Amino acid sequence: MSRPKAHIVGVGESAYARWGKIGDVTEHALACQAIQRAVADAGLSLDDVDGLASFAEDRNEAIFMAAELGLPALRFANMVWMTGGGGGCAAISNAAMAVETGQAEVVVVYRALCQGQFFRFGTGGMDASAPPKPEPPTVQHANSLFLASMGFAIPYGLLMAAAAYALPTRRHMHLYGTTSAQLGHIAVTFREHASRNPRAVMGSRPMTLDDHQASPMIADPHRLFDCCLESDGACAVVITTAERARDLAKGRVEILASDQGAPKGYAFGPFTNANIADDLYATGACEEMAGRLWGKAGLGPKDVDVAQIYDHFTGCVLMQLEDFGFCARGEGGPFIESGALSWHGGSLPTNTHGGGLSEAYIHGLNHVVEGVRALRGESTSPVENAEVCLVTSGACVPSSAVLLGKT
Repeated sequence: MSRPKAHIVGVGESAYARWGKIGDVTEHALACQAIQRAVADAGLSLDDVDGLASFAEDRNEAIFMAAELGLPALRFANMVWMTGGGGGCAAISNAAMAVETGQAEVVVVYRALCQGQFFRFGTGGMDASAPPKPEPPTVQHANSLFLASMGFAIPYGLLMAAAAYALPTRRHMHLYGTTSAQLGHIAVTFREHASRNPRAVMGSRPMTLDDHQASPMIADPHRLFDCCLESDGACAVVITTAERARDLAKGRVEILASDQGAPKGYAFGPFTNANIADDLYATGACEEMAGRLWGKAGLGPKDVDVAQIYDHFTGCVLMQLEDFGFCARGEGGPFIESGALSWHGGSLPTNTHGGGLSEAYIHGLNHVVEGVRALRGESTSPVENAEVCLVTSGACVPSSAVLLGKT
């Protein structure tokens, strides 16, 4: 006898801003704000919440969040081990497991990033354009084993993600003839989607393919507009049981299937180049996981009406499209160039909110928020009759994904 699936019943977020431009507000306050708004969107109160989950060494630990928010009890607290943006969908999965097995009844998954407060790994934690502060902000938490594994790369300047993930993208270009212009089509399409989204940081800034090609080179082949935003903001989603969801007035979205993990010996992927098999190097390393996901749901790529693909870099989007079977290995460039990702007439409308490239970079949890909105009919780039949405977390790192279904 199959167990009823968990449902997402509420979404919420703070305002999104370029890093350092959110105003006099802390990352912790942003997290609280997003959780409160998601719970209100679900038609619930904080008294109903008994579980909290996040990912990637979140600084806002659940036990303190529960005390701050005044939750009557905390029955489930979970954080995904996978570093960086690979764990967003895994946090959704873990929350779903909690409510499906009775560990909790209402779990909120949250993520806040205030890069104006904490900066990002590789920046040194200082803004060189600003006058010195008495107490400089600290860099984002980084797992010590992860840092140790980078010991062979750091002396050669491999400090930032734009450079690390440029390596598999350049390999893909070498093997299959993928071009910078094809990557540019991803950025331009997502910017066009952002133009209709009032929450998008870059929504008022149109971009053409010429603009993309003229943007500065950051780490070959990544130009500036191939790279995600650096953002301040937070978002959250509320997950509960199928039974509880039926009693709520707001549209609910079923979690059809989820999966997470990494291939054998993959470690942290190209960031550390640790034992990666050659046949995986020019991929997002998600093909094996994608196969498990499709099998669990009894669905395939052709069943997906809309997708929210983690877009920290354009090359990683292209490789995930191949990993999940929307096109054959090496055919991602022509697939994108065909207009397949456009919300209006594309075969796979993708990142209808603008994504990490143009809405905001909140470690991909805002992709789950948009997936829910797309199936509720609330997206600013609506896909008619959308019933199934794929949401992925970061490629080229240990990753996760979920399939969402309209109820």
